[in-house]
Amino acid sequence: MINEHHLIGLLLGAEEDWPQAFEAVLGMVGPITVDGVTHTMAAERLTIEPFDLTDPVRTPLVIDRLAYWYYHPREWLKKAALVNGTYLLNSPFTFQSMEKHSAYCAMLRLGLKVPKTVLVPYKNPVDNVRWAYTSSKYNKGFDLEAIAADLGYPLYMKPFDGGGWRGVSRINNADDLRRAYDASGEMLMHLQATVDYEVFARALSIGPETMVMDFRPDQPMHNRYHVSHGFLSARAGFETAAISRIVNAFFAWEFNSAEMLVAGDDVYPIDYANACPDVAVTSLHYYFPWAIKALVRWSVYCLVTGRKGTVDLHTERFFEIADDPSLSYEAKLDEYAELADQYFETDKYWAFCNEHLGHLDAAVLEWVRSDAFDHLLVRTVQGMYPPHEHDMFLAHFRGLTKAWADEQD
Repeated sequence: MINEHHLIGLLLGAEEDWPQAFEAVLGMVGPITVDGVTHTMAAERLTIEPFDLTDPVRTPLVIDRLAYWYYHPREWLKKAALVNGTYLLNSPFTFQSMEKHSAYCAMLRLGLKVPKTVLVPYKNPVDNVRWAYTSSKYNKGFDLEAIAADLGYPLYMKPFDGGGWRGVSRINNADDLRRAYDASGEMLMHLQATVDYEVFARALSIGPETMVMDFRPDQPMHNRYHVSHGFLSARAGFETAAISRIVNAFFAWEFNSAEMLVAGDDVYPIDYANACPDVAVTSLHYYFPWAIKALVRWSVYCLVTGRKGTVDLHTERFFEIADDPSLSYEAKLDEYAELADQYFETDKYWAFCNEHLGHLDAAVLEWVRSDAFDHLLVRTVQGMYPPHEHDMFLAHFRGLTKAWADEQD
């Protein structure tokens, strides 16, 4: 019998809640034997330090929550992938070059219903000595208010690369437009039309698994994910989940969230490039146990099956479908979804989970009802909220996670 031990690297910023939960659930996996090899798993929190480009890497898979913002670990991830074959959730190769702007362009190319979007130049000069000359000679003047009028109010101004709702403004009139653009500074901004919608849906995708949630962006974070079922039609529900996975398969993103405006059966993607998707217990609450299980399942699957990461996106397969005039929008979406299933090995993944991880549902349910999970909630609430709000928020999150647990029986 051959034994193989796998370390999953966690590259973290300020988060404590979901890493503790991930470590706890990973500990429930137990040994997995496939083809005469017994696999065991553990997690290791990675540190930031100087590295030789030929140094070995202890962790064959890394869940990255830091590199999009912090260059040193980003370059370490690139080295780990190229030199050591480390599997990355997510890859900086595509998140660095294929940000929200690239995602808009790609999904427009595939025929998805992206609202009309315009990229406008910087409000303030970038920090480059050549800027003044280039700007005076080549920057063409433009009428910002005319562009906004063409898009129609209300509209949204948001950075082309985005992240954490940074710099996002709802623009209701010309005064809002001028204030927001003046405040944008050196951020490169999109102006994007909005649509009359009934539901703001956020889909969190981890590997082949997707949870579509009723999102309320105008609410405080602890109330944004509204717990409701059946809030979309069958067609819109399929489409929101499919679009999230299609985007991820197109860019080789495996831990990402997508936002869509939904009116009836029509789905309008507005944001689908989140290098650090929200998985905090204080925001996901009811959906938190699912998210941690999915993250553990996909990580274990990738390691045990020897899945290889790639920087070759093979986007031509999607474009061949996009350029086929015989296919309707719905038929194209079905074929894109099939490509996504191929990328994520969906059938193979669920067969693996059923055979080797079937016990995880009951184990996680028991854990969510345990004192250990309650202690995680208490520590998280005490670390996030002022003392006079502790009781209120503990009752809030205990109630929501209990509701999830009760529905599993």
